[in-house]
Amino acid sequence: MVNLYFIRHGKTEWNLESRYQGAGGDSPLLPESYEEMAQLASHLAPIEFEHAYASPIKRARITAETIVKQLDQNIPLSLLSRLEEFNLGKMEGQLFTEVAQQFPKEFDDFRNHPERYDPHQNIGGESFSELIARMTPAIEQIVAAASPDANILIVSHGAALNAEINSLLGVPLADLRKRGGIANTSTTVLQTNDNGQYELIKWNDTSYLQRQLTDSDTI
Repeated sequence: MVNLYFIRHGKTEWNLESRYQGAGGDSPLLPESYEEMAQLASHLAPIEFEHAYASPIKRARITAETIVKQLDQNIPLSLLSRLEEFNLGKMEGQLFTEVAQQFPKEFDDFRNHPERYDPHQNIGGESFSELIARMTPAIEQIVAAASPDANILIVSHGAALNAEINSLLGVPLADLRKRGGIANTSTTVLQTNDNGQYELIKWNDTSYLQRQLTDSDTI
């Protein structure tokens, strides 16, 4: 069984400000995020990892590079563009409250009704189906390249990971959000076998973070 450790990048300035941050936006990581990456690395230290993969967007890449360095296992790191966050079109960089006023239907659908979310007419960007169709081949590629019983790190983004992980677990589009959000610097673990079946081992683990999470941590 291959074990996939999905990590959401560290918290950024736009996360703190409750701004949409997709593939086209990339605010700096907060100084305290580096402390939380160290806490995550300490938590993962007993596990031997074969390979790490990350979105090339700076916030995810730096998170992956920092964790890999602190694990000190000589883990190879590969960047895959298919692991990038949603293309959010006109929502990019805007406050959640601003998007709720300008695009109320898209705002509600993105959060609550993924199967209805259609960005093409008003805001541009990707639908949930399009994102999943982009990310799934990357995960399949990662699994195919892994040794039997390997542990693999995958560092990506909150909304993208939420959609893709639930899709891998066979959750229908309409129910993608029902499991809850994914926090910054969290770990979600899936196991997969040769038959392409995925099993959830751990969802959105933040037990190692030495602070109380707030609403701005989770998407």
